Amino acid sequence: MPELRGVKIAGLGMYAPARVLTNQQLQQMVDTSEEWIVTRTGIKERRLAEPEQATSDLALLAARQALQQAGVQPEELDLIIVATNTPDTLFPATACLVQDRLGAKKAGAFDLLAGCTGFIYALVSAAQFVQTGMCRYVLVVGAETLSRIINWQDRNTCVLFGDGAGAALLAPAEPGRGILASSLAADGSGGHLLSLPAGGSRQPASLATVEAGLHYVHMNGREVFKFAVKAMGDSALEALHRAGLGKEDLDFLIPHQANIRIIEAAAKRLGLCMDKVLVNVDRYGNTSTASVPIALYEAVAGGRIKAGDHVVLVGFGAGLTWAACAIRWD
Repeated sequence: MPELRGVKIAGLGMYAPARVLTNQQLQQMVDTSEEWIVTRTGIKERRLAEPEQATSDLALLAARQALQQAGVQPEELDLIIVATNTPDTLFPATACLVQDRLGAKKAGAFDLLAGCTGFIYALVSAAQFVQTGMCRYVLVVGAETLSRIINWQDRNTCVLFGDGAGAALLAPAEPGRGILASSLAADGSGGHLLSLPAGGSRQPASLATVEAGLHYVHMNGREVFKFAVKAMGDSALEALHRAGLGKEDLDFLIPHQANIRIIEAAAKRLGLCMDKVLVNVDRYGNTSTASVPIALYEAVAGGRIKAGDHVVLVGFGAGLTWAACAIRWD
């Protein structure tokens, strides 16, 4: 059996909308306060897409930056995967819209839905196409316009989420470098804890579902928090184990940016001081599938991750899903 190729992240990109919604502004919209939001979540502000912007618009801007950084032309792409919970439409796939606007005429394209864990699921899926030699260049994008599915009268959810996009261009690497191992997991019995109840085949859109607010995010915050604290640590440790590494080998952590207390708990479980953890939840809120690639982009751009570092990406989300990916940065 031929040896599998290594897979590296050759380029990164991100896009955050210009419009900022601060906690002070939220105080004018819903019964909440700066102290309540920051203490419980660590969020100070979030970005919102303009009314004319859809998820594919945000994804396209992040994708172009990743391609430019990697020095790869759109026509060289073999595959595009967009991880999102807020596609432009149920179909066609948002990835197909991005493929067309990029001019990636040779690329296959599909969307992937795995809650906030979607980018890591997509990254691991994409890596296998490169490892086997089926593809040379695969573009992975996490993009969201969560502001479109938030009930802005529900203080338990509206303070949490923001819009944005992040992208990674995968390319072949030497074996033993780049993506080393991963861990993917799910527990569908907890699906009801974080969901968008209506709009699918179970509860098609109707006047009744709209009036009942079933097209907005519904979340049991207390239960999701308990699940996330355990899932983040377990998944990161599993990915390290599969890569033949221990906690002492971990140089940097890129966690899903949902809540500062969850991030701090994961770092403690891994024995990491917080200066080895990327935290930007204060500036962007929870951008779901865009969270990890945006954080990774900022960590690399800021010089906090260097060649040879062992890095773990880890996240959790609706499904329930959780995942981690161990990388030797190349």
